[in-house]
Amino acid sequence: MTLLNQKTLKNSLNFSGIGLHSGKISNICLRPSEPNTGIVFKRVDLKTNNIIYPNFSNVSDTFLNTTISNEFGVKVSTIEHLMGALYGLGVDNVLIEIDNDEVPILDGSAKEFIEKIITTGLRKSESPIKIIKINKKVIFKEKERFISIEPSKLSLDIDFELKYKNPVIGNQKNKVNIYEDDLNDIFNSRTFCLFEDIENIKKKGFAQGGSLDNAVVIKDDKVLNNHGLRNKLEFVNHKILDCLGDLYTSGYRIIASVTCSQGGHYLTNQLLKKVFENKDNFSIIEIQERNLPHSIINKRLLRSIA
Repeated sequence: MTLLNQKTLKNSLNFSGIGLHSGKISNICLRPSEPNTGIVFKRVDLKTNNIIYPNFSNVSDTFLNTTISNEFGVKVSTIEHLMGALYGLGVDNVLIEIDNDEVPILDGSAKEFIEKIITTGLRKSESPIKIIKINKKVIFKEKERFISIEPSKLSLDIDFELKYKNPVIGNQKNKVNIYEDDLNDIFNSRTFCLFEDIENIKKKGFAQGGSLDNAVVIKDDKVLNNHGLRNKLEFVNHKILDCLGDLYTSGYRIIASVTCSQGGHYLTNQLLKKVFENKDNFSIIEIQERNLPHSIINKRLLRSIA
């Protein structure tokens, strides 16, 4: 049953652009990969110790982005938009070659990743997919901020809310079913920041490559970008994209219900660590035609992750 089989890219894909935080130009090549190899990053500018796995346990920094590192200190940062695109399109296996330490930000969303992957298409294998089924509710809190994950029979739902004093952002909330809803607004939503925060962020060594070409900037009650917002909920939708990408550091797609208030990369990473520290919290299920767990996965979900 090919709908249930692992997928990779049909052909290699190249992307090039500036790193949002480093300000350096980087080039990446997404290469087709064999079943059961997962998502793998390879720093081709280095000759040795250059493999990094995008696993929650390898996340070394969550300030303004998700950075992964290997045991030798070799890192790749700002992986979340690419990881969100791979999750959303159902790519199980791919080798990501990169010649610098940050994934290019492109337009600040996952739009370009999505468009090129769809254009080249996916190749199905003979190996069945695996999913993570959440068995128990787990919650991580930090003052008024929190994120939780709990069992769901058929879907991955992400319910996210933002609370900003800025009148343009304000309080935004959206809930999406990752396997059934139209995710175009999620994939097209860009990273954002307040104008008054830029100087301080840059003093800390971040956002060196930031511009109105790759981020939404809000000053007082105005959006500074010429064409405004791409959708009414672009701010919270971008946070959902980030959350989706960070959830993929679990290694597989997930069947669960996620609720988050005022969260980000740090909260999602801490939640995953808390989930996987106890084997009772989750199950990893291999989906096979002869033993299809119909209580967990249905035909609509199969169409979505195919």
